[in-house]
Amino acid sequence: MFHWDDKNVRRVFIRKVYAILMLQLFTTVGIVATFTFCMPVRIYIQTHPGFYSLSYLFFFISYITLACCGDIRRKFPWNFILLSIFTLSMACMLGFISSFYNTKSVLLCLGITAMVCLCVTLFSFQTKVDFTSCQGLLLILCLVLLFSGMIMSFVVPFGYVPWLHAIYGVIGAVAFTMFLAFDTQLLMGNKQYTMSPEEYVFATLSLYLDIVYLFTFLLQLFGGHHE
Repeated sequence: MFHWDDKNVRRVFIRKVYAILMLQLFTTVGIVATFTFCMPVRIYIQTHPGFYSLSYLFFFISYITLACCGDIRRKFPWNFILLSIFTLSMACMLGFISSFYNTKSVLLCLGITAMVCLCVTLFSFQTKVDFTSCQGLLLILCLVLLFSGMIMSFVVPFGYVPWLHAIYGVIGAVAFTMFLAFDTQLLMGNKQYTMSPEEYVFATLSLYLDIVYLFTFLLQLFGGHHE
């Protein structure tokens, strides 16, 4: 049995989550940099869209397995194998998307994402505000993001609307910044809702997705496409 009153258990859990998360982020940044700065690789993936579809297939299978199958998620080494497949497939998808933006935009958004994540993490650990009790606000943001995406899906075929994309990017960035604070405080154990120390893979998965989606919305907001 694990008890959140045991500070040592909590600290080990947090260290394990962030150690795995750092490995995921370094791998992702390396793949994105390769797809963005290496011209032969960029040309190859842009001319072979099936690469993105294959990456999405592996991403979908590994994510559904990790999210829905608790026994597999907690069982070594299958949890790490699936998490590695998930990370590599997501990194390849992100690299494919980033290859269509100029390098300055990608570097700018990487820097902004890093600063936002650092500030939100430090704030979440220090503040007395309980983000885990804000499910209603997060639900509203998700609904607004969903309806905005549906509107964009109807408008985009008729032409590019810069202000609509900007609003969608802002809403998405705000939503996943809030999710990052929410998931960070789930690790701490001293708020209204907590996460079991056995769920370190799921905790890492949640934080990683928050950071990746934050980067994609910032890229949509600040990124400039290749001409």
